[in-house]
Amino acid sequence: MRMNNGRTGWMIAALAAMGSVSQAGLGQGGSARVSAAQRSTGWIDVTATLDPKTTPVYLGDAPMKFDFLKDMRRGDAFTLSAFSLGAHSGTHIDAPMHFVRDGAPIDQVPLEPLIGPARVIDIPDAVQSINVAELNRHRWRGAERVLFRTRSSQRGWMRSPAFHKDFAYIAPDAARLLADAGVKLVGIDYISAEQFGAPAPLTHRTLLGKGIPIVEGLSLERITAGDYDLVVLPMKVGGHEAAPARAILRKTAR
Repeated sequence: MRMNNGRTGWMIAALAAMGSVSQAGLGQGGSARVSAAQRSTGWIDVTATLDPKTTPVYLGDAPMKFDFLKDMRRGDAFTLSAFSLGAHSGTHIDAPMHFVRDGAPIDQVPLEPLIGPARVIDIPDAVQSINVAELNRHRWRGAERVLFRTRSSQRGWMRSPAFHKDFAYIAPDAARLLADAGVKLVGIDYISAEQFGAPAPLTHRTLLGKGIPIVEGLSLERITAGDYDLVVLPMKVGGHEAAPARAILRKTAR
């Protein structure tokens, strides 16, 4: 990817910030609190913590299993962990390979769509289908990357191990409008952008067919609508269709 010096500097700063941002903890009553690192850098971690006790898993997907093979708390000389989880666990990115035959795997998704300006759109709790009519009620045109904050954030569903079938989803007609407008990335705050039980994965095929990565499972509980800088980077897993990712946002003055 080609970048001018300003763009290069922005990306370096953003990548450096990922190393210093801490996951926001949860205070009493489930309220979110922002870490000292977030206050000093402006970056907010919007990654759902992977934890079998709190992370929802899509119906029929691989369960998460986290083990300590060695544990200093049990008297071992060191601590050693093992993880077992599906590629679509928690906050993750779908690559074209997920629903496009011969589509790019996650390790071949370009970095450019994953880093840059993004717009968070707040969808009312009563709305389950984000269709063209609903999309056009919001200021989305001109945004390079569009993230939807929905009932899933309002209800704390990315911190609930129960799988909720009535999550808000992106309808195929809205997906087509976004793709035709040249949006580079689309994200949502539950573990799928597709309607549960949809007869065909048209939303995924529409976006991924245009090479548009889909970020699912974002933790947007404490995020307000508006313009942000986004960095979301998946694990570099060779030849597979998705991978868990770390995502951070920083409010802009646009």
